[in-house]
Amino acid sequence: MGNLLYVIAVVLVVIWAIGFLGYHAGGIIHVLLVIALIAFLLRVIRSA
Repeated sequence: MGNLLYVIAVVLVVIWAIGFLGYHAGGIIHVLLVIALIAFLLRVIRSA
């Protein structure tokens, strides 16, 4: 389950980066970034 959260976080960060650099989708991109950061932090906290 932890590995899945890490994969989701990485995918969302990549989607955010593509959206930030290539397309302008408004606030949705930043919501994706926040979700990715939360998933990543959960992974770090649970592995510690």
